[in-house]
Amino acid sequence: MPDTVSTFRLVVTCPGSGARAGELVTPHGVVPTPVFLPVGSQGTVKALTPEEVRDAGLTMLLANTYHLYLRPGVSAIERMGGLHKFMAWDGAILTDSGGYQVFSLAGLRTVSDDGVVFRSYIDGSEHSLTPEQVVQYQESLGADIAMVLDECAAVDAGFEHVRRAMVRTHRWAERCQRAHRREDQALYAIVQGGVFPELRRQSAGFLVSLGFPGYAIGGLCIGEPKQVTLDITEETAAMLPEDKPRYLMGVGSPEDIVEGVARGIDIFDSALPTRVARNGALFTAAGRVNIQNAVYGRTEGPVDAGCDCYTCRTFSAAYLHHLFRSRELLAYRLATIHNLAFISRLVANTREAVLDGTFQSFRRDFLATYSPTDEQTRLEQKRRWLQSRSTEE
Repeated sequence: MPDTVSTFRLVVTCPGSGARAGELVTPHGVVPTPVFLPVGSQGTVKALTPEEVRDAGLTMLLANTYHLYLRPGVSAIERMGGLHKFMAWDGAILTDSGGYQVFSLAGLRTVSDDGVVFRSYIDGSEHSLTPEQVVQYQESLGADIAMVLDECAAVDAGFEHVRRAMVRTHRWAERCQRAHRREDQALYAIVQGGVFPELRRQSAGFLVSLGFPGYAIGGLCIGEPKQVTLDITEETAAMLPEDKPRYLMGVGSPEDIVEGVARGIDIFDSALPTRVARNGALFTAAGRVNIQNAVYGRTEGPVDAGCDCYTCRTFSAAYLHHLFRSRELLAYRLATIHNLAFISRLVANTREAVLDGTFQSFRRDFLATYSPTDEQTRLEQKRRWLQSRSTEE
């Protein structure tokens, strides 16, 4: 890895809004913020080559320590020259610690103050993860930004359970910080506290006192109403240092990205754009559409007339409809290219609006024309996904 240290430069804050534009300076390039990170848990953004990810406009991605530890193994990746070389990606990489899997794969693990003991979803073998091991693994992978190990409580957990998980997250953050040695890698803390503002304030205050180079807001977008997500995000972001990057974990729908930027968020990640793409749900300026609906079988133009991605430049909506109805593998590639290009363009336009001081009007115009998924439908989809989750991104 190059000698550059991962740092953050705040360029401007939009008047009348918390929206910010900045730059993440990493050993693998300067990343303009706000930025969206596509999820490549297993060392790949599903269905795409690194070149296609780049062509979609993405400059940074997320990989998952938990999944890579299980397969092919951190030592195997280290022998191949590190994660960047292993997956042929020359841009920046942020690695999640595996804390979310502690939450989402609850039936396969036990948590204690020492760390996590879990059974592999691959072969049932038993493993343990401690804060120190998580840091060691991320250093070996060579990520530009690493995350501390944290404990995320379920959305319906009571106050005392969430408080205990928060305190454990704080203790783990201290241990991660003491264990971290790699000077060319930034280690970010994760604010927890569920949907309880009092706990969020405690968590942010404690972690900020430790002086991390960046802060994530974890434990949201796991089934709570969207307004709760936005309210907790706004309150938490306001308690984080102005000169440090703010990362809202697991948020990737177009409207939530715009609203997150309005609340001072710099970094987003989510598997949602790629996951829904493989199910035939494509983003357009008017909202998400289902390409498998019969009307698209008769549509000669692209799925989104305002999109200049490879998919929309080359193929009709009718062709995409045919591919999905025929279950052709190309369908998943073309849909994923489109959704990531849509998100990339949205984030770039959002940043430009922050830089030229027009973010408030940009936000208003976008939300007036983009129709989000119905709230009850969204919550039910999230519930089903969490119940069935195993190796998915």
